[in-house]
Amino acid sequence: MNISNYYDTGKVDTMQGRIHSLESFGTVDGPGVRYVVFVQGCPMRCAYCHNPDTWEMNAGTLMEPEEILENYERNKPFYNGGGITVTGGEPLMQIDFLLELFTLAHERGINTCLDTSGIAYRPDGNPEWLAKLDNLCKVTDLVMLDIKHIDPEKHKELVKQPNDGILAFAEYLDRKNVEIWIRHVVVPGITDDPEDLRRLGYFIGGLKNLKALDVLPYHTMGKKKYDELGMKYRLEGVPEMDKSKVPELKQHILNGIRERRGLPVKKELS
Repeated sequence: MNISNYYDTGKVDTMQGRIHSLESFGTVDGPGVRYVVFVQGCPMRCAYCHNPDTWEMNAGTLMEPEEILENYERNKPFYNGGGITVTGGEPLMQIDFLLELFTLAHERGINTCLDTSGIAYRPDGNPEWLAKLDNLCKVTDLVMLDIKHIDPEKHKELVKQPNDGILAFAEYLDRKNVEIWIRHVVVPGITDDPEDLRRLGYFIGGLKNLKALDVLPYHTMGKKKYDELGMKYRLEGVPEMDKSKVPELKQHILNGIRERRGLPVKKELS
């Protein structure tokens, strides 16, 4: 699945975006209470994706940035300490819309958060697109970056896309001085290997603007949607991650961070 095949798919006027859904009071999509915009379209095929209905590029409802901001303003008092988060799908596949929305939001003093996989980024990509990304960074307060797997081959198996551009995107954000919030889902037998977790930590330990780390236990709540859509669920039979194991798994990542930064590593993980 070549990412370059997606850039012209589902293209609309730059003043509009293809929106899957909206959430008025998001509490897990960045700091504070957020107005969450779920965009339509994603080239990733994550085995545990709980929104496969966001994959299709040409679906969704067309909306203008001003319309979204008007919705935000109606409940503005509730977003004190929060702001707007755009997630997906993959927001960077609609960079013109995203840039317009965040620019207008910043003009109104609204905190902006981008929740992305980073899959759209290529260091040697289209110069015009990269210039837009540079401008987007100027009006983005926080990027929540999902790193699915640090190992290149395991990443391809899990999401059907390479991870080199994603890791390069993390480093790009760091150079642009954008705050980064890393999220990693731990799936039994797939993304919970201690050495892989340490390697992930070692990589993100090199990001000076790393502000937070979420280690999220895999769950099967999204399987019902696959059944409703008549789609095969690739992780059929994989159990949910035991939440009690998450602190220990997270510690492996933290140890990798500490190793990268020349700090003492915690030896007792239990």
